[in-house]
Amino acid sequence: MRRFVEGEDRNQQALLPACLDDYIDEENPARVVDAFIDELDLLALGFDRIQPKATGRPAYHPSTLLKIYLYGYLNSIQSSRRLEREAGRNVELMWLTGRLAPDFKTIADFRKDNGPAIQAVCAQFVDLCRELGLFVSAVAAIDGARFKAVNARVKNFTKGKLKRRIGQVEASVTHYLNALDNADREEVVAEEKVASMQDKLAGMKAKLAELKQREAEVLASPHHQVSLTDPDSRSMATSHDIGMVGYNVQSAVDTEHHLIVSHEVSNIVSDKVHLSRQAAKAKIAMGRDTLDVYVDRGYFSGVEIVACKANGVTAFAPKPLTSNSRAAGRYGKDEFTYIPSENVYRCPAGEKLTYRFENVEGGRTLHSYWTTKCEACRLKPRCTTGNMRRVKRWEHESVIDEMLEQLDKRDAMTIRRRTVEHPFGTIKAWMGATHFLMKGLKNVQTEMSLSVLAYNIKRMIAIMGVGPLIAAIKAA
Repeated sequence: MRRFVEGEDRNQQALLPACLDDYIDEENPARVVDAFIDELDLLALGFDRIQPKATGRPAYHPSTLLKIYLYGYLNSIQSSRRLEREAGRNVELMWLTGRLAPDFKTIADFRKDNGPAIQAVCAQFVDLCRELGLFVSAVAAIDGARFKAVNARVKNFTKGKLKRRIGQVEASVTHYLNALDNADREEVVAEEKVASMQDKLAGMKAKLAELKQREAEVLASPHHQVSLTDPDSRSMATSHDIGMVGYNVQSAVDTEHHLIVSHEVSNIVSDKVHLSRQAAKAKIAMGRDTLDVYVDRGYFSGVEIVACKANGVTAFAPKPLTSNSRAAGRYGKDEFTYIPSENVYRCPAGEKLTYRFENVEGGRTLHSYWTTKCEACRLKPRCTTGNMRRVKRWEHESVIDEMLEQLDKRDAMTIRRRTVEHPFGTIKAWMGATHFLMKGLKNVQTEMSLSVLAYNIKRMIAIMGVGPLIAAIKAA
């Protein structure tokens, strides 16, 4: 006896064919995929080709293709070509599809042609989680992450990039012109060398003309930026100071179960403009009348925070330290204490800055405060370089003050970090060191919805287990 576990002889014939269901145990996530999609009303969700035509070649049912994609994203298989291969060799996919194996073009076209419907499926799973009573805490965290697009950095042009590149090419043109002038002065110069320099000079001039044309396109574009491969993608800064061409993906995650309740793909680089809209979407998705939202200082915007408050959402964001006075070594505005009962500010020297007038700047109504005792103040060199220190207060500043006061009493930033950053890390790990597979903002949104749906299903399996989750899906 060889004392090893031995497999079956691959040439041994079986009397009866094997049953595929025997290979899929009761705790297999594929059973959740099957149950969830079978319970969907695909016609109401907007999928194409639900009703087959009377003539022509029969098509694959949308549920079959949706199962293939959802299984693929659950198992880090996003490519249509890889899914085609898996459908012919993966027992779990054979079980899901009934041994159907569509070609990669059919699989890819399904994702491309059914974007809104796929996004609706993702939202419906969040609705299921809400019906199961998982969003009781009414607290969410919002964050954004940069994801690469199908567009290399050299195929993206901005005003800054073009200015540097044009300068480099112009320097090369000058270099070759000087080299040709020196060659004319020399008595013996190889003709091959002169011809080579002339060819390079012509190439540089052609490149310069191309860059000048590209510069005109950039200046004419609404965002002063042009991407050649994926026109919707944008150049975005990252935490590592290495620019990348991609999209800004926003997500809201509930702090209790870490489920992604809403998400959006945008090509707007700044996070702060997304706050009120993402908070409103999270509030609707969680089915709450009021909601607390935790975000980092990149989202801090008085206008956005007030907009959230008007919609029943309290947004908690640390205030960034961007005071020009503090940067110059003088007192910042935060060192002046506002006294609501008297409508005055108390300065570091103990004097009161009284209200003078209001004006409108940048669409915001500001109240101005100052005192006439600055000239004799011993702290004046550390306070202002002018005759007096003026402090301006926005008419809705009390909302910001109240938020910052409550923020100091909460461990909001720690909760935010451990809630919303993990899903992004998980999804990026599933994608691997790569980029979105599709081009265009609408198509990329579909890709992201599939990733979010797969993430939420895995979270629900971890929370409830396969059997109870399937029972809840069928009962809903």
